[in-house]
Amino acid sequence: MTSFDIQPLNRFAGISAAIRRPKEIAYFSYDDDHQYYLDERSLRYYYPPHLGADLSKGFDAFKQLDDTADDHLESLLKTIMALEGETGTKCEANIITWRGMMTKIMAVPFDNMGGNGFEMNATNFQRAKGTIFIEENREHKLEQRRYQHNQPSQPGAPSQDLMSYWGIFSIGTYSKTVLNGHIGYKFETLSLLPAPWHPTSREYIESRENEIVNNHAQYCSIVKTGIGKAKMILSGEVDAVWDSKPDNKNDPINWVELKTSAMIESDRDMLKYERKLLKFWIQSFLLGVPKIIVGFRSRMGILQRLEELETKSIPEMVKRSGKGSWDGNLCINFTAGFLDWLQQTITTEGVWRIRRRDRSSVIEVFRHEDSGYGDILSHEFIAWRKKGTSLRA
Repeated sequence: MTSFDIQPLNRFAGISAAIRRPKEIAYFSYDDDHQYYLDERSLRYYYPPHLGADLSKGFDAFKQLDDTADDHLESLLKTIMALEGETGTKCEANIITWRGMMTKIMAVPFDNMGGNGFEMNATNFQRAKGTIFIEENREHKLEQRRYQHNQPSQPGAPSQDLMSYWGIFSIGTYSKTVLNGHIGYKFETLSLLPAPWHPTSREYIESRENEIVNNHAQYCSIVKTGIGKAKMILSGEVDAVWDSKPDNKNDPINWVELKTSAMIESDRDMLKYERKLLKFWIQSFLLGVPKIIVGFRSRMGILQRLEELETKSIPEMVKRSGKGSWDGNLCINFTAGFLDWLQQTITTEGVWRIRRRDRSSVIEVFRHEDSGYGDILSHEFIAWRKKGTSLRA
């Protein structure tokens, strides 16, 4: 076993390491039954929700995705194979993973709350120019879920499940960070359209509060990006586009990320919100989402106000007018240093474990299985890459 020291943090201070702007290279969708499709059928468009909406409405009919199965990197790898088949070019990267895994790593310097430890599985494939593939460890994910649901609720507070529906807690493997995603399923339904607003009827727009919430459908973007020396391919769910995707694929996309938070009524509330902003910023930063819409709710789940945040401005906002509880440049430099170390550590095949225990001052890496790739890589993907000698590097 070897480990990467988190402390002292001051060694990661200063101007941020080089960043490669995220660029979408592919995408896929899950439909209302959570079936995979290599298209953008689940792309959604933002249109402001009605203030005063009850975020509890329809909770009893909520069609919630059961994500206890271990899907590994299946959909991401399918889409990469399709892209390589179309272009004849191999998707080269040092790291390939879900956005949620990189969010956990990037938040480590300032994420010391109980229940926020993590375990990931990793493997190095095609060692000559080795790519490290990383997935969440399912057993640890389910253990975290049990921990969260066993936490006692405050007297008179809504149930954990209802707060998840509002957007207080959420769990997901590829699209949102476990326990800390603050998704806001109902808020998303209130804020999204299946088509741009101009061909959408006024009746539909005004009746969104009555829509049954279903979190099976998702549009997932795959981007090529980089931090420091590490070139990465990341995939994660994107909530909506502000207007429409540009015709020129090299142009940035006006994505929108939707988040919820309780109204800020005290210094303690402000500190909690600032900690949420760390995850908000990282998640959007990694996929190149330029705008975040935060819906603030009352303690009884009534939507009170909206706030638009520019992703790039959040770290400076926290430093200038907040409590200064985290530093964006430090997160970037920490991630650059850790990924550089990880590439020097996971240099052979086998299944490796990347683990941070709750509040630990180190990230541990050790080999869990000596050979093979476990179930991290599908047999289909391994066969595709091994026979893909005609792919251009």
